[in-house]
Amino acid sequence: MSKKPETPPSDWTSAAAIAGAAIGSAALAAALLYSSRRKERAEKAAKSKPPAEPFETD
Repeated sequence: MSKKPETPPSDWTSAAAIAGAAIGSAALAAALLYSSRRKERAEKAAKSKPPAEPFETD
């Protein structure tokens, strides 16, 4: 078997690789934002606990 010479990547493959990296980094950033907002909401809910005794109403 003879070894085939390496061909340089075509224009569309390098563009696709760049696009894939951009999409992946955007997805990662979105996941981090989602988790941080969820954590903030959980902390806020833990701080605002209801009173120990409910208010009396007629």
